[in-house]
Amino acid sequence: MAYLTSEFFARDTIAVARDLIGTVLIVGSCEGRIVETEAYTTDAASHSVMRPRQSAVMQQTFGHVYVYFIYGMYYCLNFTTDREGAGAVLIRAAEPTRGLEMMRERRGTSDIKKLASGPGRLCQALGIDLSFNAERIGRRIKVKPRMTTPEIVSSKRIGISRAMHLEWRFYERSSTFVSR
Repeated sequence: MAYLTSEFFARDTIAVARDLIGTVLIVGSCEGRIVETEAYTTDAASHSVMRPRQSAVMQQTFGHVYVYFIYGMYYCLNFTTDREGAGAVLIRAAEPTRGLEMMRERRGTSDIKKLASGPGRLCQALGIDLSFNAERIGRRIKVKPRMTTPEIVSSKRIGISRAMHLEWRFYERSSTFVSR
């Protein structure tokens, strides 16, 4: 099966965030179906505004990995988007589908629902850290297209204190693997 190309990510950030729901994230021998994302562009909550130097990859590329460290303990995985400007999609949650034993070992839990529901858990389960930052998608991190289109809903983004009115969080309505 083919993987998503950089052209998929070159599009509008909000469209990419929605269209990533149901795709399959692959890191090494581990896989998970993406069930929750959030879009960030040049809004007040975005790193392109709040942390412009740290987020250069988000502003200057599309189809790349943007990883950052938060709260002094968690990594967060984003995919850069939008050929025309700053954009990134935070991967908030995935339904684990392959490599579960490795994910359980990394996370220290046997509860499948706690493996990759939330951006910090997802990165820990998949072994993602800052060494992935700025890599082109398709190297160590690959994404397979979705086979069917799930029912997707939107809401306000989680854990931000700026631009809270924007409904740029997307998730699969029926998934029990969504973070909240």
